[in-house]
Amino acid sequence: MDARKVVVMVEDMEIARRALRWALENLLRYGDLITLLHVFHHPTSSRSSRNKKKLRLLRLQGYHLALSFKEICNSFPNSKTEIVVTEGDQEGGKIADLINQIGASTLVLGLHDQSFLYRLALSHNKIGNNLNCKVVAIKQPTTLTTTTRTISLSDSSTNMDFSQIEIADGLSLPDDSPPKIPYRLCPDPSAIIWRSGTTKRKGTS
Repeated sequence: MDARKVVVMVEDMEIARRALRWALENLLRYGDLITLLHVFHHPTSSRSSRNKKKLRLLRLQGYHLALSFKEICNSFPNSKTEIVVTEGDQEGGKIADLINQIGASTLVLGLHDQSFLYRLALSHNKIGNNLNCKVVAIKQPTTLTTTTRTISLSDSSTNMDFSQIEIADGLSLPDDSPPKIPYRLCPDPSAIIWRSGTTKRKGTS
């Protein structure tokens, strides 16, 4: 079975960490390569020394954040990881380009209001043409007070396979355990057939 390249978006949000754990527990196979991708945005394009210092700081912060994600991977045996930290645009186009350059078969991310998928969908009419891989978006269960945003794929011939998975905080168990039902080996004594003595064979007197 060929090894796959799985890209996991690194963001300083708990849902992003949960998305990584979900991928490690449910998606990864032996030999797959996990690319921890963090793309930061620099607010200005000026090349002054002050902005260069800010750029280095953002890159360093992103690298340390990716290292914390790598520690999660280290708790799973036989997981191979690499870290990619780079600057990108606000629309998410740079992220899509990097994912395609990596040759990812699957992109895993935590879905939230600021996810790059929403920005990419707003800036590109055919979002599927920008991500030629399977996309797995992990999100928290929606509540009545939570507004739901939908990613629409207008191009029917898209190469992107989009899946949205909601994960709960935990399993709820009933407060009262069901009563134990005693099991009797022989509930009806009259059902026992007891035969004593020797059985005579046919043809004997």
